[in-house]
Amino acid sequence: MFKIALFYYLSFMNKQLSTKKIYNYLNNEEDERSSKGINDDASEYTPKNYFLIMLSSTLTKLGDTLSNPKTVLTWVMSYVNAPVYLISFIVPIRESGSMLPQIVIAGYIKTKKKRKWIYVIGSVLQCFSVMAIGFTTLYTTGSKAGWFIMLFLVLFSLSRGLCSVASKDVLGKTIPKQKRGKLKGYTDSVAGVLVLLAGLYLMYQSKNGADVTFYSYTIFFAGSMWLLSALVYAMIREFPGETSNEKNGWKEALESIKIVKSDTHFRNFIIARSLLLCSALTAPFYVLLAQNYLGKEGFLLGLFILVNGLASILSAPVWGRMADVNSKNVMVIAAIIASLLGIIMFVLISYVPNLKNAYWLYPLAFFLLGIAHSGVRLGRKTYIVDMAEGNKRTDYVSISNTIIGLILLITGGISALASMISTEGIILVLSLLGVLGAYKSYKLPNVE
Repeated sequence: MFKIALFYYLSFMNKQLSTKKIYNYLNNEEDERSSKGINDDASEYTPKNYFLIMLSSTLTKLGDTLSNPKTVLTWVMSYVNAPVYLISFIVPIRESGSMLPQIVIAGYIKTKKKRKWIYVIGSVLQCFSVMAIGFTTLYTTGSKAGWFIMLFLVLFSLSRGLCSVASKDVLGKTIPKQKRGKLKGYTDSVAGVLVLLAGLYLMYQSKNGADVTFYSYTIFFAGSMWLLSALVYAMIREFPGETSNEKNGWKEALESIKIVKSDTHFRNFIIARSLLLCSALTAPFYVLLAQNYLGKEGFLLGLFILVNGLASILSAPVWGRMADVNSKNVMVIAAIIASLLGIIMFVLISYVPNLKNAYWLYPLAFFLLGIAHSGVRLGRKTYIVDMAEGNKRTDYVSISNTIIGLILLITGGISALASMISTEGIILVLSLLGVLGAYKSYKLPNVE
């Protein structure tokens, strides 16, 4: 089905006039050759590249959802009886593993005139890694399964790092300013529809008794999304860009890290982004609250995936348009929503005990958190792409991701606090940090 859809989609892409019309409509564009932030040659291919990037990103977002460490991988490792201490590490390893090495990866990427092939290689490696996790789930159990899954998860994360740095470079070279936020917004919205359908399917399947075979096949399907994404991304028309002659990745990394000390604007962005992690870090604790008070049914897993997809569908296009006008304000508003939600949830759980067992409360809270997190992601991604051009953009992306990866690895142990304070207490602490993140984001200068 996906191959057929891909064939018709790419056939449609060859009709340049129709592509340009839709591109202009989506972006309220009168001048179809608008090239703010890119060269004139690249602007000719902007409409086609716009939809290729959208399709490629949509596929990977669906793959991400169906192999999410906070939900699907946690359930899978539980099914195969992997050690609990390994399960507690899957989220920080998946997230930080893709970020920590980026400062070294960037040194290599900057030597390449075209960077889309780095993304293609990274996507193929992610496909292999996720497929390997699926086979591990089918044929091994216990500690052996747990360690193999962790091994392939590390490979997945490193491959993800390649895509993260390369994709922002390609986006900056192929899509004009004030169009990038809308592109991300539309992508998240389309992906949200697919995620919503996936959630509905998981809810339906849970009634039929989903087992380890079902979840492993789900992971196989997720892996195939990265392979399709690589095929689509290879069709992007990218023109040669700025390069660096530095071959020593470690030396380049040490030189690049000095930017944090010398560039006040960039340093303040990193501080703000670190504090805005609250929207991501609180998500598993909302799920944990629901499990504590409602149980661990498969139906509940599907419901959380469904409302998260719905949140993207409704909010991402709005956030995207807002980000093209003022991305830092999107970061501020989204952080305030996430923080206020956490504070309100703490009050309700702590002082209104009758609501603890309300089935509607947790999906509703997760839906609102999904809206806020979508805004935080779109805002900070658009902001950093618009902050600079060329290799300086590559430095900004790689350095900030490396630092955030380190912070994630450190804060990944926050789950240990659950034994000392309540789950709702952790949500409150993270939400208060989010308030500070909103303030630091507000103090950043505009870049649009």
